[in-house]
Amino acid sequence: MIVYEEIINIALLTLLASIIGTLAGFGISTIMVPVLLIILPLPQTLLLVGIVHWFNDIWKMLLFRKGIRWKLFLAFGLPGIFTSFLGSSLSLRISRDVLSRALGIFLIAYVLFIIFNQAFKLSQKLSVAVSSGALTGFFAGIFGIGGEINAVSLSAFNLKKAVYVATAGAISFMIDSTRIATYIQGGTRLDPVLVSGFLIFIPVSLIGAVIGKRGVEKIPQERFRNFVAIFIFLLGLKLILFP
Repeated sequence: MIVYEEIINIALLTLLASIIGTLAGFGISTIMVPVLLIILPLPQTLLLVGIVHWFNDIWKMLLFRKGIRWKLFLAFGLPGIFTSFLGSSLSLRISRDVLSRALGIFLIAYVLFIIFNQAFKLSQKLSVAVSSGALTGFFAGIFGIGGEINAVSLSAFNLKKAVYVATAGAISFMIDSTRIATYIQGGTRLDPVLVSGFLIFIPVSLIGAVIGKRGVEKIPQERFRNFVAIFIFLLGLKLILFP
């Protein structure tokens, strides 16, 4: 049973995850899920983190609203929804440890590639965005990690900071809305104490997003992609060593 002391700990975890999630454009689930699994069953963990993630998506879109490019969002996000189902069905036939390590190797290889190819940039043409979104959804379905795969694809466009964060938030909002509804429809419910905890979690996630926004503003544009690459590299290392 959840006690109120644990609500404070979850709130602090939410603050940290929200800051990093806003700075890097991803990472909330990666940070929160392993910790919350210590005290909560998996279904409740996924629902709680999904709701926190959903609100962080909203904060990103509001705080970086001038950067949203709806054409890129629709061209990139919609194909990804459909192809993610294909990837998900394929992932059921492959070992999760193998998939995690394969993703880790891919992420680290990508980081090394852009470090040695600083001028690399995908064209923002509609056809490129659609095909990139489709591939992103497919691989997100296989590996089960959407935000990190989105980060790889969006960073390859070498977008302006506000455009990157806002677009990543809009895509995640669409996906999170679907999965939260699926969890609830499937019968997953949260302890009443956890539900009351959202009176703290939601404003704390906003505070974290505001802090993250200020951090993004201080990072020079020419260094922003490398900054995101650091988080991608760390995640890749984690997946290889601790799949």
